Amino acid sequence: MTTLFISDLHLSPNTPDINQCFQHFMRTEAINADALYVLGDLFDFWIGDDDKSEFANQIRAEFKRLTDSGVPCFFTKGNRDFLVGKRFAKQTGVELLGDETVIDLYGRKAVVLHGDTLCTEDTQYLAFRAKVNQPWLQWVFNRLPMSVKTPIVRKVQTDARDNKKSKSLMIMDVTQSEVERVMLDHQVDLMIHGHTHRPDMHTFSVNDQTMTRIVLGDWYEQGSILCFDANNYSLQARPFSSKPC
Repeated sequence: MTTLFISDLHLSPNTPDINQCFQHFMRTEAINADALYVLGDLFDFWIGDDDKSEFANQIRAEFKRLTDSGVPCFFTKGNRDFLVGKRFAKQTGVELLGDETVIDLYGRKAVVLHGDTLCTEDTQYLAFRAKVNQPWLQWVFNRLPMSVKTPIVRKVQTDARDNKKSKSLMIMDVTQSEVERVMLDHQVDLMIHGHTHRPDMHTFSVNDQTMTRIVLGDWYEQGSILCFDANNYSLQARPFSSKPC
């Protein structure tokens, strides 16, 4: 059996190819897994658990189908879906994780996270992250009508895209010292995260200990999955097509 990891799908009503690939993955691969971990940015932007649109209901239904089948699903919030809350978890059966969570992968400890907090040189983003994750602000936003929330979200998305264009790739990547600090704090030699959209497996040494950092890929041009079992692990792609991927 295999544990599966995905992140950075950025699902929306405007991404039919990605949505179709995600649905096929959930029904043919995740359904047979030991567990599924979603490490943030499942959505291009989750406007709130009160979203009753057809798109939101379809995504909720996919997770409910999976968890009802007995496959546990764990969800780490990203910078696009930080408003996913307890209602979503109750409706879908997924378990919400904290910013950093240590898990057991067939006898090996690993820390899993979205990855945005590792980008310590992107101080502008980290300031934004701290602001929008304030409980009181989320409490207020979640009680606004959809007609008010929608234009606010569109403005945030536009500003984020504009800010990203002006930043160097180095600033938007992880800081190695922060990676090492997090791994040492949690006493693990394996880290799994997304966010940077740079799928790869990095091996390095700290205090004569070999450590591995696995970066999940985005789903912009193809599906990206980390398959992890007791004997091996690999980053795998799932191509988009007119038929289910």
